[in-house]
Amino acid sequence: MSRLDVKTEGRFVQWEVGYLECYTESNPFITGIWRWYCPTLLFSTFQNSGGDPVSIWTSYTMKLSPEQATSSGFACMLQEGILTDIAINTADGSIRVHSAVLAARSPVFRSMFSHNLKEKQLSAVDISDMSFDECQAFVNYMYDNLHEKEFTAHRLALLGAADKYDVPGLKVICLDSLLQDIETENLIERLEVAHLYQLSELKRSCIRLLVDFRKLYEIHDDFNEFIKTADKDLVVEILQYVYEETF
Repeated sequence: MSRLDVKTEGRFVQWEVGYLECYTESNPFITGIWRWYCPTLLFSTFQNSGGDPVSIWTSYTMKLSPEQATSSGFACMLQEGILTDIAINTADGSIRVHSAVLAARSPVFRSMFSHNLKEKQLSAVDISDMSFDECQAFVNYMYDNLHEKEFTAHRLALLGAADKYDVPGLKVICLDSLLQDIETENLIERLEVAHLYQLSELKRSCIRLLVDFRKLYEIHDDFNEFIKTADKDLVVEILQYVYEETF
């Protein structure tokens, strides 16, 4: 077997990455979801005796779906502040966004910007019931740029925003997450959240834990205080379940 040599050729490739160091011509090494340009090496082999080089890698091109490419482009524009036309005023700060992106994801925002309402006139939306960080997480979801830690930290606020602005996909994600870690310590809170946002599956799970798994006895004092101030319909629903399971 003749000896093989390896030669390298500088080449640039392009693909999507999430929260990695990345390069853009105008601003290098910015954290975020970007179109990443990075130097790589194309290895090829050739026989000493001559002949055309042959790549040692299988021919492969990573392609983005049109939806992924569009979302990534808008996320990049958001972080660069390119052509943002609406300000979201939160409880403790302001975020510049694109009205078209919000309108595409939420019929509530679409109505705001399609009619001659104050939001359109002032180019501003007041979301004072959310903190800056909570609203930033909400905006990141709208741009398909929400990360797991950010979601977990703000999921209750995100659930409220999903309900208020009619973003069903986000509401489903929040529900699935809240179902995963119901515990004695958060049981009453989850029950109230489930009732407030009409999450029947979460409500059933909480009531079953209270009654079937006898968590009610572990949080007896807290539950008595909860009964005093809870919505009457919710109290009736709990007591009805207790009655049905007892008799």
